Amino acid sequence: MSTHLASCQCGQLAAQFEGDPDFVIVCNCRACQKRTGAPFGTGAYFLKRNMSTTGPSKSWKRTADSGRALENFFCPNCGTNIYWTLEMRPDHVGVAFGSFETELPDPVRVIWTEEQHDWITFPDALPHFPKGTPEPS
Repeated sequence: MSTHLASCQCGQLAAQFEGDPDFVIVCNCRACQKRTGAPFGTGAYFLKRNMSTTGPSKSWKRTADSGRALENFFCPNCGTNIYWTLEMRPDHVGVAFGSFETELPDPVRVIWTEEQHDWITFPDALPHFPKGTPEPS
């Protein structure tokens, strides 16, 4: 079984995961752009039960456009956002792809393409969604 370690810039906050993520996505929404300071965010989604953390963290909660809660957890020292929880996926935790020290699988889909910058392109083989991932019916 794989073990993955994510950490902040200063190293005080770390999260360890047993097993590979259930999925990896690229999100182009404005909130992810602001959260990362980049043109898009990439998140690896693990089961919460496979996560352990070390070090202090602070959190900030917001309501997404869907009306559901999303909470970001970050290092109080360097400010790096390491992971987040979503009301829509209560059993999962999303983790910033760039914070990992281990290799992860490639993304499986691209979401919020209606807020994607014109100069950004992703492989056509990935499913693209104008908003978030459609909910299962």
